[in-house]
Amino acid sequence: MRNRLIVVALAFVFLALAVWVESVFRPRAFPPDRTQFPLRGIDVSHHQGKIDWRRVAADDVAFAIIKATEGGDYVDDTFAENLRQARAAGLAVGAYHFFTFCRPGADQAKNFLSTVPRGEPLLPPVVDIEFHGNCPRRPSPAELNAELVAFLGPVEAAYGKPAIIYITDEAAPTYSAHIAVRQRWLRAVAMPPQGDDWVYWQYLDKGRVDGIDGDVDLNVLKGGPARLTQLFAPAPEASSSGTPSSSGTPQSP
Repeated sequence: MRNRLIVVALAFVFLALAVWVESVFRPRAFPPDRTQFPLRGIDVSHHQGKIDWRRVAADDVAFAIIKATEGGDYVDDTFAENLRQARAAGLAVGAYHFFTFCRPGADQAKNFLSTVPRGEPLLPPVVDIEFHGNCPRRPSPAELNAELVAFLGPVEAAYGKPAIIYITDEAAPTYSAHIAVRQRWLRAVAMPPQGDDWVYWQYLDKGRVDGIDGDVDLNVLKGGPARLTQLFAPAPEASSSGTPSSSGTPQSP
């Protein structure tokens, strides 16, 4: 009996120690200065389930970037409804594409173009590059850039705006310095983002917003209402096709 009590006591000690260690070393969100970054936004996909966009808009959310497509043929089955309802709730809306390593960039562009409507205001298209959930074979930086440029050309021509690139911390060391130059959407949960060439700052990946059950990514925009209006404004002219730029030179935002 005495031995059992000792074992139970030790178990409680180890459990308490584990909780303490986790609380000390778990990365903490670095909250943005809302006087400097007054506009908050979210990014969502089917993982968030059914969203009450009216409640979201009333909870200090000004913009939403919604997953549209992945690879050459996957379409997020909540995209169309999320886009429609978020727009109706008064949010500035945009779409993002999860870029896979195992499909040509041109095929992925066709998937995005056939899914994301044109003719209505949209935030610039976003390309999401990450290892998690991607194909196992990792292309060389040159290979990835070639396929990325094949995606960016027709997509930017169609929507009339330079794309924004989101690249995770894991993928950035391999690819960030070698891909087409575009403004970035940065993830930084422990400190403010470095540098100036970014548009969105994802500062929390387990945020809570009224109207969404469960966690959601929280972001702020670099700039205020005028910057959001500029990003969301209809493009002066857009075409249905485009030629990729081999140089990756950024277009004017």
